[in-house]
Amino acid sequence: MRKIYLGVLALYLGILSSHAQTTQPVKDTTNYETRKLKLDEVNFVSGYYHQNGNNSAVTGGIGTENLTDFANTLDIQMSKVGRNGRKNTFTFELGIDHYTSASSDKIDPYSISSASRQDTRVYPSLNWTSSNEKTGNAFGFTGSYSHEFDYQSRGLGFNLTRVSKDKNTQFDFKLQAFLDTWKVILPVELRPPGYGSGSGHDDNRPVDYKPRNSFSASFSLSQVLSTRLQALFIVEPSYQKGLLATKYQRDYFTDGSERVENLPDGRYKLPIGVRFNYFLDDHFVIRTFYRYYMDNWGIRAHTAEIEVPIKFSSFVSVSPFYRYNTQVGTRYFAPYGQHDPTAVYYTSDYDLSSMHSNFVGANLRLSPPNGVFGWQHLNTLELRYGHYMRSTGLNSDIVTLALKFK
Repeated sequence: MRKIYLGVLALYLGILSSHAQTTQPVKDTTNYETRKLKLDEVNFVSGYYHQNGNNSAVTGGIGTENLTDFANTLDIQMSKVGRNGRKNTFTFELGIDHYTSASSDKIDPYSISSASRQDTRVYPSLNWTSSNEKTGNAFGFTGSYSHEFDYQSRGLGFNLTRVSKDKNTQFDFKLQAFLDTWKVILPVELRPPGYGSGSGHDDNRPVDYKPRNSFSASFSLSQVLSTRLQALFIVEPSYQKGLLATKYQRDYFTDGSERVENLPDGRYKLPIGVRFNYFLDDHFVIRTFYRYYMDNWGIRAHTAEIEVPIKFSSFVSVSPFYRYNTQVGTRYFAPYGQHDPTAVYYTSDYDLSSMHSNFVGANLRLSPPNGVFGWQHLNTLELRYGHYMRSTGLNSDIVTLALKFK
């Protein structure tokens, strides 16, 4: 994994320095005490992901799925108390992912390298939340943007939190909308005459652009059931409309013909989940989670997860975890060369097939009172590793480093 850029840490130290030089608050004639915008925390997360498999959807369900992704996010959280006594929190997040994909290189296997063999995604977002620190009630808005080689996305969100008077019950509601535009890239052998590759570098021939809009809601209710047991119930319905097929993925039919993937232009999703956290004693917590998923493409899935944080001290813990998933695939899926020529919709993407998977790993968390490695401002360090195994033959590893500065 790459080292953390010193520029990120320098930026953080610069913010701390400017914050430390603020003047003492003064009172106006209305007895309101002005408060400067202050830095609450800075979070930096860096992750490395690598996968291998032999069911690439780009080549019709066969071929390499080798892919690597290096992802980094930096978020800065600042706050200010307004004249009405409410706390206004501003969170700016910047994400940058870079991936290389061997399967995407097969979009045009006759070229030196396909345009989407590797790409960088940049996705900034800004959230404002207004909260009442006495009651815990809050509401806020989020705006986001994301850009990649073949798409760009604009997002809007709203969040609402309501807490009971005894603080034992909390209701959270979220709304999100993502308005995307996709560049329609086709496999080289299936491009109509005059249709471009979409690279934009040495090929200026026209290509199509299609919308894909996603709308989702989240309803969650958390409840303290006892001094040791907490529960969370969550429902997250969503709807997508537009280009939902990936047009550079090939499908092969029993008559020997070949076409680009075709899927319905509308999709409803309904995940329903429940989580229980049981505090066994001062050293052990048992966290369990179950989710049921369904959609109108015929996919049905069950996910169960358990994580057991073990506290060796008040500032060192290790959390082994295990997750199992089983899925009934969409009615539109068929392996390489097995699609019916009369079918209207078809895919050989194994993400949409019937399968089961296992994900196992552990998380190490350090949060010493004097700061990690004696650096007081480095409040928390977490290192997480997970290994994923799927019945289709796909295997992957992910390592994540998370740093919190306060």
